Amino acid sequence: MVNEYIRENLFNFQDKKYKGFQKNLMPTVEVKNVIGVRTPALRSFAKELAKREDIDEFLNALPHEYFDENQLHAFIISEEKDYEKCMEKVEKFLPFVDNWATCDQLLPKCFKKHKNELLTKIKKWLKSDETYTVRFGIGMLMRHYLDEDFKVAYPKMVAKIRSDEYYINMMIAWYFATALAKKYDEILPFIQEKKLDDWTHNKAIQKAIESYRVADEQKVYLRTLKVKK
Repeated sequence: MVNEYIRENLFNFQDKKYKGFQKNLMPTVEVKNVIGVRTPALRSFAKELAKREDIDEFLNALPHEYFDENQLHAFIISEEKDYEKCMEKVEKFLPFVDNWATCDQLLPKCFKKHKNELLTKIKKWLKSDETYTVRFGIGMLMRHYLDEDFKVAYPKMVAKIRSDEYYINMMIAWYFATALAKKYDEILPFIQEKKLDDWTHNKAIQKAIESYRVADEQKVYLRTLKVKK
């Protein structure tokens, strides 16, 4: 049975020292739910599993018990080449995502060829009540719509989000820091006009200043825009 095969292999891949390291990075995940498998091993295993005809048995077995199973799930979905099948699997999985790492490593390769359809889904995700569904939506906007497909309407969508959730606000900050690196002139007014809440505003500036992709003179000016408390 594929589920038993997967769990047996995950424990065979276990690195107990890495388990402790992982736990410190993910306060939302209980240590008893972490096996401790390194990401390269998970990615390699996912590529093998994605080819199995019975892999849906694992993908449908939600919720998973272990963080490592969620990571593996995200990597398997990311290998799906058929957009419709991939989106169906993503939507089924998102309500069960309970940490930033799994959320951020769910990166379906086929999405980049279906940006019109993806945008409709992103707009829905941004309105979700689920923390990591919103974070995922922001992440997809950041990864797929800050280059040739960029429109000012997209950062406007992100700037309107208000949340008490740390992992949503951190992604908003990451989005605007990345946007400043890629579309400085178009994004700067969002910072000048303080379109974000104070904490997220300052965090976005901090992350932009830490980026090697933002020019030194731009960093000097961004420092002057920080909200003083």
